[in-house]
Amino acid sequence: MPARTGAPSPRRRILLGAAALSMLALATTACSDQEKRLGLPTPVTEQAKRVVTLWQGSWIAAFAVGALVWGLIIWAVLFHRKRSDQLPPQVRYNLPIEMLYTVVPFIIIAVLFYFTARDETYLNKVSSSTSTGQVTQVNVTAFQWSWQFDYPQYHTKPIVGQPTSPDGNDKPVLVIPVGQKVRFHLVSTDVIHSFWVPSFIFKRDILPGAKTGEDFEVTPTKTGTFEGRCAEFCGVDHSRMLFQVKIVSPQEFQQFISSHQASGSAQ
Repeated sequence: MPARTGAPSPRRRILLGAAALSMLALATTACSDQEKRLGLPTPVTEQAKRVVTLWQGSWIAAFAVGALVWGLIIWAVLFHRKRSDQLPPQVRYNLPIEMLYTVVPFIIIAVLFYFTARDETYLNKVSSSTSTGQVTQVNVTAFQWSWQFDYPQYHTKPIVGQPTSPDGNDKPVLVIPVGQKVRFHLVSTDVIHSFWVPSFIFKRDILPGAKTGEDFEVTPTKTGTFEGRCAEFCGVDHSRMLFQVKIVSPQEFQQFISSHQASGSAQ
């Protein structure tokens, strides 16, 4: 019986199956916004969006390197399998290939370093002054085991929290305006704490006695209430060191400040 000329070879079927599985994986991983962020929460600040972009770029580079490596492995398995006991031709070196696998990783590392350094500079940038009213200053004091929030521009009493109850219904609330820069100045009165709002996709350690390096700024882009916590183990009640960030419109923020200025308290 003559052989069928139209049937694909086993090797071709393997390649087609691998391509189909790859396309299916790409289709399933790109079906939602959450999956496009590759595990990160929804960003609620301009700075968080930059972190998401850097994170996605790093994964794209990782996928590209992985695809190349796996492609070479599959190519070697399919096309350079052992076919006889004869020893294949032996070579001592291949200068072009050695140059390739030396230069290409250096280029990849240099590109990743550039974008990381660029975005780190952006995330650490703070405005020169808050006196113009374009930046809202918030002094954050961490202590065992809660938080204090102070608005020095508006001369209100600080919001002083207590360790939260197990149900978490008594968290101190930090109110900030949407669409405006907010500068945080972090201070610790006792041990090392860490100010972390997951939706900011950013956290910063607070070292007791440190004078520099704790300030950072964010520009909120969405209103809502978001959870915050201490991300550094700081003692027996570390798990109760919780707070909330409430991002409101500028009008609501001014109402919040005015009401507490009138009452002489920010709580």
